Amino acid sequence: MANFAEWARHILERLHQAALRDPDDRLAALHAELERYVPQDVAPDEGHLGFAVTLLLRLRHGTGELRLMARSPPSPFATAVDVTVAELKLEAFLPADEETAAVFASAVNAERTARSCGLPPAPAR
Repeated sequence: MANFAEWARHILERLHQAALRDPDDRLAALHAELERYVPQDVAPDEGHLGFAVTLLLRLRHGTGELRLMARSPPSPFATAVDVTVAELKLEAFLPADEETAAVFASAVNAERTARSCGLPPAPAR
């Protein structure tokens, strides 16, 4: 992960906001523990607006750097009756540029070709 510190800060901020909405000693303890692992002087990635729910996830890959857009819904499922569903939060990761989209498309095509030939799926890299 090329931007671990920025992502870690993002996750910590979400934990902090959750603790403000619904105070919980275990959540506060988790936040305190995780904060020890995160660099304190994190500069925002280029294009970061501070309030947006879109954040780039930059992954190092054999072909270079993959850039994924993380899209978070603005809130969890507020109408859920089941506590499991009420706690569910979704993150969608979409290619942020054509190069990343091409890497994923190539991987999907290779997988389809292997399956059509009766070959086992390629191991994850």
